[in-house]
Amino acid sequence: MDDSGVIPKHKVRKLQKVNGELVLKALLTFITKLSKHKYLDLPEGNSVIDYVIMISNSDFSNEEGIGIMCSRILQMISLPKLLILVCDPSYTFAFVLLSGIATKVALKIHSQGRTPYLVCFHVRSTELISAEKVLTSLMVFSRKPYREKKFGANALGLLDALHPLTSRHLNIYNKVGQLWRMAIPQMLKTLDDHTEQSLNQEEWEGKLLWFLHETLVATKNDHWVERLIRVVLERINYSSNNDDDKAFLYKAFGFSLRASSHENLLRTMVSYLLRTSHEELQQREGIAVALSILSTRHLEIVLEELEVCGARLTDSDSFILKLSEEHQQREWVLLCYTVYLSYSKIILESDGAVFVHVDAILALVMQHYHDCVVKKDENVKLDYLNALSILTDILSSQQHLAFQLEFPHKLTIVTCMVELIREEPMTSISSPIRQKAMTIISNFRMLRPLLGIEERVEILQTCFGSVLCLPATEVLQKEASSPEEAQANVVLLEETLQSLLSLMEALVLETPTWIQNCLELLDRWLNSQRVHEQERAMWCAARILEFTTKMDNFKMEIEFTGLENLVMLLAKRCQDPAASIRFLSSEAVYQLHCILLRKKKMQRETAGLQEDDGKIEVYSAKIFNQNTFEIAKAFAEFFTQTQLTNLVLMAEEDLSDSRAQASLASAQFMSALIEERGTDIIEVEEMVENILYLLRLQLEHDTEKETLRAMCSLAGSNTHTVVPVLLNKPLPWDRTLLTLWNVFGTQKKTTVNVLQLLIGILENHSIQETMKRNPQPDAVACALYEMLSGSLCHKAIQELYPQLLLAVLHHLHWVVKQKVPEEIVVYSKDEGSGSRSKTFDSKRCALEVVKIVVLAAANEGVMVHADQHKCWDLLICPRFCYLGIMELTSGIVKNCEPAMLHKILNLVTNLINSSDSDQKVVARAVYAQLLGNQSVTKTSGQDFVGNLSEWIKERDLIMKEIGLCGISNLTAHPGNSESLKSLVPLLRDLLKNEMRVTVTVQAVKTLQNLIRHSHGENSKKSDPVRITAVSALRRMLSRVCKFSPERVLRKEMHCILVPLLLCFQDNNTEIVKACGEALTEWSKVTGWSILIRLFRDTNLKDPMLVLEELCKYLVGTCKTQFLGELLFQSFGFLTSTEPYLREAALNFIGLIVERINLSDIREDDVQLLKDALQKLNDPVESNQMMVNTLLENIEKNINSQQGSASVMSLMKTNFFNILCTDASPRKKRLFKTLQWEKNNDAN
Repeated sequence: MDDSGVIPKHKVRKLQKVNGELVLKALLTFITKLSKHKYLDLPEGNSVIDYVIMISNSDFSNEEGIGIMCSRILQMISLPKLLILVCDPSYTFAFVLLSGIATKVALKIHSQGRTPYLVCFHVRSTELISAEKVLTSLMVFSRKPYREKKFGANALGLLDALHPLTSRHLNIYNKVGQLWRMAIPQMLKTLDDHTEQSLNQEEWEGKLLWFLHETLVATKNDHWVERLIRVVLERINYSSNNDDDKAFLYKAFGFSLRASSHENLLRTMVSYLLRTSHEELQQREGIAVALSILSTRHLEIVLEELEVCGARLTDSDSFILKLSEEHQQREWVLLCYTVYLSYSKIILESDGAVFVHVDAILALVMQHYHDCVVKKDENVKLDYLNALSILTDILSSQQHLAFQLEFPHKLTIVTCMVELIREEPMTSISSPIRQKAMTIISNFRMLRPLLGIEERVEILQTCFGSVLCLPATEVLQKEASSPEEAQANVVLLEETLQSLLSLMEALVLETPTWIQNCLELLDRWLNSQRVHEQERAMWCAARILEFTTKMDNFKMEIEFTGLENLVMLLAKRCQDPAASIRFLSSEAVYQLHCILLRKKKMQRETAGLQEDDGKIEVYSAKIFNQNTFEIAKAFAEFFTQTQLTNLVLMAEEDLSDSRAQASLASAQFMSALIEERGTDIIEVEEMVENILYLLRLQLEHDTEKETLRAMCSLAGSNTHTVVPVLLNKPLPWDRTLLTLWNVFGTQKKTTVNVLQLLIGILENHSIQETMKRNPQPDAVACALYEMLSGSLCHKAIQELYPQLLLAVLHHLHWVVKQKVPEEIVVYSKDEGSGSRSKTFDSKRCALEVVKIVVLAAANEGVMVHADQHKCWDLLICPRFCYLGIMELTSGIVKNCEPAMLHKILNLVTNLINSSDSDQKVVARAVYAQLLGNQSVTKTSGQDFVGNLSEWIKERDLIMKEIGLCGISNLTAHPGNSESLKSLVPLLRDLLKNEMRVTVTVQAVKTLQNLIRHSHGENSKKSDPVRITAVSALRRMLSRVCKFSPERVLRKEMHCILVPLLLCFQDNNTEIVKACGEALTEWSKVTGWSILIRLFRDTNLKDPMLVLEELCKYLVGTCKTQFLGELLFQSFGFLTSTEPYLREAALNFIGLIVERINLSDIREDDVQLLKDALQKLNDPVESNQMMVNTLLENIEKNINSQQGSASVMSLMKTNFFNILCTDASPRKKRLFKTLQWEKNNDAN
């Protein structure tokens, strides 16, 4: 220590190098003694203080006693000097330590009843730190309260201990004291309740700023406020630009100045703030934030000062415009940015009062533009736009507050922005000027005055032309001078497109109903030949449609008057070769569909209707991608009739597109529209002619296939228009027409509709009216043949089967009667290489249609029956066509279910008295043959006997024969003798007066059935019927014998022998007598004179004796196959329900079999005989015994005759075997043709 009592600095430095603990304690003891003499308050004591602070923050502070000694030493420092250390930024590392020591010192002073700080401050104000600096520093340190865990708590605790910091005035003391005693504990509690992670930093800073503001308000001292603000500005100036505290200080400036009401002070401080440095973004943002906070209370003053500041940008006398050009532009841009950013923050913080000044602000903006920007380079323009975009962006976010006001300068700015966009080059994108200009226009959305239609159109046309025509991304990258520039260009292009989209959204948001106009303006680029232009335009379309779908102010009035054109365009693009365009087009289609669905839902809600659940289809963009069929299907319900028709016609025009994918897409689109809304289409005839023309042009395969499908749907929904157009084409048809008719048979709905129309034409045409009013029946037949040739139409045929069959039979009968020359071809089709072409005349075409219908709707059994009975030959023969119809019906009766037969019966019943003679013949022929089914004869409500009787009485021979056939079929079923009794006299009279063979044959069949099936009924009722029938048969035979019976009639004579022989065994003598007389006449007709004597001379009282003689004669004189025929007929009686008939049949079979040499009969025929007997399991014991005996006799017959072969016969056999190896004795065939006969005559 020197003479003055001061320790030299070099000695202190030496002391700082001491490391030993003992030495350290000794040194601290020494420093403690010095502190008691106020050494540390001297300037020379600063080095010692630094040393003690260093020791306190080192590991030595943990040693026993060292930390305590350091704390005691620091507490000996005066409070003012401690505060200087606390607020010094260079001592921030020791803030927790020093603030804690300072708090203890202040509290000690308080405990002594003294004011801790201000007393000495007013005495030594030039030497000590000011209260404003203390408050500011502690506020800044409190901003990060959890730094070193205690920053915030220590700062607030010290602040509380220093009260009253601001004044010694009692009133101020009380007001500030009340505030601090309430606010500081609350803030400390907030810190205790949170952690660094859970504390909301923004809210915490707000509490501190509120505390500062309220403290200044409580002081009501503008001088103190001014001093504090200058302290804040001073701290702002020396804070680093990256310091987070700097932003807090700008806010503190705003809150502090806001507490003042002194206008001069306010203007001075605002002006000073605006003249501070704004080189860095943080500075500019800080100034703007400070002014926005101040504007919440002093808006007018802030705006006036900002206007004055902004005027410096255009004032030629301002220092900015006097700078060199290089510095001038930079300073101009920085100040412009600060002013506009300040306006932005003020608008954001305002509660709406600022909006009455907004137009004046916009006027200033325009003045800047006209006076400076248009004369500056690109960089100035861009910086100006950046600043302006911030201002307009804030304006757009506050549009809900500004919507009621008018801003005339908005339109002027928009015009200027459009001009800037127009000036931008379309061959490059080196500058974001156009992007910023579009953003600014977008930001003005919803601000009045709204843009007019002309302005909107001009804006979009300009922007579309400037952006969509820019070079492709690949070109921009290729032309760049470096990879970095290439990447920057790509990013800028993406941002520019996004700005364009925002602009479109803004315009739609102002007027939602303008969406269609917006899309229409894109049409030029959507149809561009450049892929990248198409892609960008489609991207815009998809995004704007998506925006419209989701916007809150969606209006039901949104209309798409050109919906068909838009949908068609998008559908085509969904098939584009470029995957990106397909993807975007699918998105656009999906969003458009969502808009229409939303409109539909709103309309239904307005009408008070329930949500339509009838048609629930879940669509997505993925479904629409490359699927024009689904697109058309989804949109079909939204088109008007006119739009729908126009769409189909447009699609037809594109079918011949040279691009296969495009033509296919059009075909699919057309097909789906017709399928969904075919009934609503107009101008159908024109469409049909167009499609026919296009199909003849040889379309691409898939396109042709889809076009045919569309035509099929059109025919299904517009049958009465499409079908006549096609039928009226001249015959024979070409390949195109035949293909069309063939396709009509592939969709059930179309097939059914077309068939119903064609059936109607065939049912209603007549010989006189065909050519006048209805399409040609031949054309109908050709159409049916081609339609029904495919397998897909079988279900439709089965659905319409009876009606369709009757119609084609009617047509066939009519055609056959016309006797058209066979060389006139109505149908011709080339089957391809290696195959003969099909050519049909009218008859053959009609017959083929009948075959197709029968084969598709019935079963193969009917076709087999028809083939066996030469049905097809009969059908095309003018003389026997009706017989062919009857034979075909007979096959249907035998092979189809009763339900089908009843269905046919119901149809023909309504036609049996038709005025059309052809239709009547067909209906009656079918009606008569249907009676071959017993269930049909039991149909209620039908007067079968009455109808048939009337037909027999008609003059027409065909009607007589049909009627007799029906009666014959009716009599074939047991149980009808009573109802048919009245027919016997009618038949007798008919046979007396009518000797034409066909009529006679049918009459014989009828009598035969009466005789056969009247056995099983009540004898009192059936015997007279049988007697009468047999007598009638006798009279008929007596007339027939006068003539030479034809082969057909002789065949029927053979068929009635067995029934007569069985009746001959009856117990009723009258029946036996009648049968004897009938058999006598039968013998005359057949020319068997021996039988004539047998039946005439033999005692008929013993009929069995007569029967034995007859069988003996038959076996001895008749051919084997005739015997087989008689046996086969008798087999049918073995299944009779009457025991008597089964007994009689067994008697007859036994008498025949015992006289035949069965060893000469083929084994399979013998087996057939045995099978017929073995199947009979007769419940009557006597009958079953007869069966068993008969089977035993057959076996004996075979065995005995084989064993009794003579030696001579064996020698003959061997002799012939030697002469010829094929000379073995051949066995006879007993049932050679009986199977066919069985099927033919079962009824």
